[in-house]
This record gives sequence, C-alpha cells and structure tokens, in this order.
Amino acid sequence: MNISTTEAKLFVIRCSINQAIGIPHIKHIIIITDSLHIIKKIFDSSLHPYQIHSAAISYELREFFNKDINNHIEFWDCPSNKNWLLHSAVNKDSKSFNLLTSFLCKLFWDFSKKCNCDDILFQWKMFFQVFDLKERNFLELLDEDFNSLGLSNIKGGLWLQYFGHSNYLCTRATRAIVNHVPIGKYRLKFFPRKNFLYSCSSYFIKSQRHILYDCRRFNNYWNLRRDSIAYFTLFLKLNNKAFSFRENFVASLGSLPL
Repeated sequence: MNISTTEAKLFVIRCSINQAIGIPHIKHIIIITDSLHIIKKIFDSSLHPYQIHSAAISYELREFFNKDINNHIEFWDCPSNKNWLLHSAVNKDSKSFNLLTSFLCKLFWDFSKKCNCDDILFQWKMFFQVFDLKERNFLELLDEDFNSLGLSNIKGGLWLQYFGHSNYLCTRATRAIVNHVPIGKYRLKFFPRKNFLYSCSSYFIKSQRHILYDCRRFNNYWNLRRDSIAYFTLFLKLNNKAFSFRENFVASLGSLPL
C-alpha cells in the first residue's frame, strides 16, 4: 500500500513511544521532531486519515500516565536547518539502510502519485489530439516565454493560477478558450437561418477572434500578443463584459419589441 509522509512519521513516533514506555522506571519521555505539526494529529479528536496511529499512541500514553502521576512526556521542535548533531547521525544512518521493495512505485507516496498523474496527463493529451476534441476554435495560449501551454497538476496548473481566484473571470476565460459563449458565430451553428448581424461596422458577425483582436467595443487594452495567457487575462480584467452572458443578454433585450 502507499504510505504518506505524515502517516510514516506518526508511525515512527508510535514505535518510539511504545519502546520507551516498555523500559522499566521510565518517567520522562522527550520526543524531538522537525515536524511538530504532525504531533498535533495525536491529540486531534476529529476525523482524519491517521486515526489508527493517533488512537494507538493515545492508548499507550494513557497507560503510561496511569502508572505514575509524575510520568510525563514532552515534544521538542528541532527543525532540520538547525544542524543538530543527532540530526546528522540519524540522517546518515537512514541513508545507509537499503530498503528492498518488490514495486518501485510503492517506495514513496509522492513518486507513486507522480506516476499516476503523468499517466493521466499522457492519456488526456492522446485523446485530445487523436479525437480532435478541441476543434478548430480552441484558443491556443502561450506562457511567459511564449511557449504553448501544456497540462500540469502543480500549483493549480498553468492556467488556473492566472484566473482561478475569481469565478467570474475564470468562467469568461473558459468560454473564450473553448469558444462556448452566446455570440453570433456560436449561435449560427444551432440556428443557421437566423440573422446574427453584429453592430460593429468592422465585422458582420461576432466571433471569438473579432472580440479579442478587432472589435472597437473592447478596446480598453490593446496588445498584439493577446495569445499570451498573461495579456489574455489582463484583457478580460479590463474588458469586464467580454465573453459574458450579461453583455449578450442586455443586447438581446434591446432588440425585443416593446
């Protein structure tokens, strides 16, 4: 099974306490750790994934305290960057231990998670290209180095870190990227016989590209590199009605007979 770092450290603490209270005449236990936040899991009564270790540690400490009213335990916080001598000794001893495992991917939880994520991303890219799911209207955006944006699961991905903080901004960005917004060119696919002429004199029908690059109604910000995700996001922020349902809803109300 996969073991997380938190679970592994709690198990080490559990084993240490178990060995300490087994020694006769022990009244004072000191746990020195560089992960004091994990110690709090022992005394956390709410539901969490590490309760099996928390419950075992709590049971052993209860037995330890019941033996003698003077028995007590302390937890010392000693970060690794303090260069404590015992840290170096433990680190050296740990690295000298050769763990034999049947499955390499089970050696570390982070490694196993990375393998799964890489496999999912690879399959998604294959499906996206083979079945042409993005179609021709998918907006290809570039990163800060003007390279094509790919997929990533790190820090919210390469896309959401720009507009994921705002639901309204994220919604409009998604509509613009996949071209799924109630504009003339999109509606024409479903209602080919209707008239969706656009009031802008420079173009006869409202399209994704026209809004981004040519439309005089959305000219609060102009940059030829609007295919860069940074400039694209800035354009949406400065043109608050671009790719919004509200802008199209108001426009449609104005065309209704009173």
